[in-house]
Amino acid sequence: MRTTRATPARPLLITALALTATGSLLLPPHTAGADPRPVTREKAGPGSGPGSEAGAAKSPVGTARRSLTAPVTDLAAADATRGYPRRQVLSPDPEDPADKSVRLGLTPYHSIAPELNALQALGDRVSVEVAGRSAGGRRLYLVTVTAPETARQTRTQERMRELIENAPATAAKDRSLRAGYKTPVFFNNNIHGNEWEGTDASLALIERLATADDRHTRELLAHSRLYFNITANPDGRIAGTRANAGGFDLNRDFVTASQPETRAMRQILIDKQPAVMLDLHGYVNGTLIEPTTPPHGENYEYDLFLKNTYANALGMEAAVNGLGHTPAKDGVQPAQIPFRDQEEGWDDWPPIFTPQYAAFHGTVAAHTVEIPLQVNNAAYTSLPESELRRRAAINVDVAGAALRATLDFVRARRSSLIADQIEVFRRGAAGAAQVPVSEETVPGVPGIGPEDVYTTTFPRAHVLPAGTTATARLVDHLIANDVRVTRAAHSFRLGGRTYPRGAYVVDLRQPKRGLANALLADGRDISDKVSVMYDISGWSLGRLWGAEVNAVRGGSLTGVTLRPVTGAAAVGSVAPYGDLRLRLDDPSAFAALNSLLRDGVRVRRAADGSAIVPASARARAVALARTHDVSFTATALTGTTPLHRVRVAAAVTSGELLALREMGFEVTPVSTAVVNAGFDWSSVDVLFVSSGLNRAALTGPARTALDTFLAGHGLVGRGTGGAALGTGAGLLDVTAVQGNEDANGVVRVVNSGPVTAGAPDHGFVYAPVWFTGLGAGVRVEQSYATGAPLVSGHWRALADGSGGPAAAAGRPSVVSAPRAVLFGTEPLFRDHPKGEFPQVAQALLTMAHASSGLVEESG
Repeated sequence: MRTTRATPARPLLITALALTATGSLLLPPHTAGADPRPVTREKAGPGSGPGSEAGAAKSPVGTARRSLTAPVTDLAAADATRGYPRRQVLSPDPEDPADKSVRLGLTPYHSIAPELNALQALGDRVSVEVAGRSAGGRRLYLVTVTAPETARQTRTQERMRELIENAPATAAKDRSLRAGYKTPVFFNNNIHGNEWEGTDASLALIERLATADDRHTRELLAHSRLYFNITANPDGRIAGTRANAGGFDLNRDFVTASQPETRAMRQILIDKQPAVMLDLHGYVNGTLIEPTTPPHGENYEYDLFLKNTYANALGMEAAVNGLGHTPAKDGVQPAQIPFRDQEEGWDDWPPIFTPQYAAFHGTVAAHTVEIPLQVNNAAYTSLPESELRRRAAINVDVAGAALRATLDFVRARRSSLIADQIEVFRRGAAGAAQVPVSEETVPGVPGIGPEDVYTTTFPRAHVLPAGTTATARLVDHLIANDVRVTRAAHSFRLGGRTYPRGAYVVDLRQPKRGLANALLADGRDISDKVSVMYDISGWSLGRLWGAEVNAVRGGSLTGVTLRPVTGAAAVGSVAPYGDLRLRLDDPSAFAALNSLLRDGVRVRRAADGSAIVPASARARAVALARTHDVSFTATALTGTTPLHRVRVAAAVTSGELLALREMGFEVTPVSTAVVNAGFDWSSVDVLFVSSGLNRAALTGPARTALDTFLAGHGLVGRGTGGAALGTGAGLLDVTAVQGNEDANGVVRVVNSGPVTAGAPDHGFVYAPVWFTGLGAGVRVEQSYATGAPLVSGHWRALADGSGGPAAAAGRPSVVSAPRAVLFGTEPLFRDHPKGEFPQVAQALLTMAHASSGLVEESG
């Protein structure tokens, strides 16, 4: 069992201690610092409370459109028709002197295309493909470095790759595969835009590999394919921001894949199936090299992952330390491996990070590497250019050492890496038990203890009854993640329940069972395992996406006729006559409704909350049913309240902004600064606030204008920021109680009001809030379940016993009044919990029509 410190001491303190120990009083000109615990929660940052601009998203509509629709390149199809090299001449991008890379002496984005053209011209080893485009519309470059291949040889490589995944037991015995398959290796750079240096280290390595004629290089390229995602986040690289142009942290997006850059990386992992990968980040001094601290992802084959990831980490550590950088000379601390050197605080539990997601696609050595010297954020603006360039050069040096050490690791262990990848897929296909880690099962890794053992019992299958928009969305998402989905040709009985013909079945005896189960299962409450988590701890698509998902623990699929599907069957339909009813129980239904309202169709709202569409709009309904896969059913209802288009002013996070636009709302981003500058409130119908708009920080005229608007319109608020505005403006009398800010996960809820009517009985929380002291006229729309509301995730009470799930149990989580609705949950979090979106949409619709008397009628 590890007995080292729980988290590393602060770098400045370490530096001071090291210098004192050596008797030196000479500090470097600017002592290098970095965040020793690289946790970046959406609410984090100085002044992130209700008065802060932090989190007030303002990305343009175009980024949302690309986020929702931008395709990615089918790289597997390209593999089937072409050999290597695959040369192309890339057109240049306009020069951008404002590119934040320039001040660091690093490669600006506009220089990448010319440099890649030059690298391709150096010989026959370098190929460039465009894997997709960013949310900002910029090209994403995938570079392949390998020995030349004919088209026939490439097809042979592709057949071997498919054999490894699709018939792993056969692949394990295939001598020609062992001798001839090229080990795929993936280097992912610059996923956080203001962590630049991986790009430059990779470009330098590609240049060396393009021309080197030593035996080791020739051997490496003859037996490997090296894939470099040159910059995963060109928008952020240019702007000097962690996020992309849509405001998203791409290294939190792999479960949801809301962004085009994430979908491009996902496709690379599926199509290239790397056995080894590095994700280059910054900045932690000394360099952090995965594997991580507990808890470890329970759905992947952690014994194989730990064996290889730890071995490569040792090689990278030696290479980084071997560069000769020291605390006294240049402010660089020795590298550290969290699994060995820390107890907790930097885990690999959720598959939202690139290496953890990659593990489900057969990557058996996967690393986040945090290079040492901070050059972003405050350091970027406060330090002189010479110091920034000194640090950046050292960071490139460190990143290059990690890359080169990984290539040495691959060259030395090629056969065993592929054998372990095959074993990952074999266990899944065979339904074999996981192997718990121990000193016996993972020899050579010191300090393994019971705190490192995380396994799960896989269900026999997950069954999804068909027929809803939510189910179709989820099935398509599973297939996009390379999860195998089948459909029943006849009704069948499994696990004591009968399912109808057409039900979708996700058989857990498949190569990527870990990913299938990670996405669909409830997850687990790990609050008692560690004191703090690095990021989210619960994410279940089965509970949060609005589709019925049944985990079947036992039974046999023998005799059940199941047919593979490549996409969900369409469920959208329109009744052939009469007025039409649209149930507003899905994000796509609201997208269809908002399209009708923008077109001026006279839609009315029924007492049950559904939308009544006149027969005269049938042709438009047919088009929307096809576009959004929603159903318009025949109805005798006429509706009671006319609806109009809803224009939303929103001071919200990037995930919330995208979710609102995904549902078709017309959204104008606002913030304290925007309102103080003189916002035109006549241009909107309702205000939605979660962060970035503080009533107390408004000027007198701006506050008067806001209060005047809210006197005749409505507010939807989320979290303490939204509650502060609602109570400050006198819209409702409640007290918002902030729970443990580190808590997050899937919770059980009880719906009791019109805003949440028909909503799922589970929600998502992230720094949960509940409400007390409800005054006159305040309605409870939803409450946390009594008992133990947390289903999966991490939620502990604070040291004084407050702020935990017991304190929240039975308390209101959503409340409303005639002019306000407040959410204590996170129904739009990072554009993820699709099944929760309609609650916010219903609240916006209700508040936008507050002056018409709709609130009173609904109540």
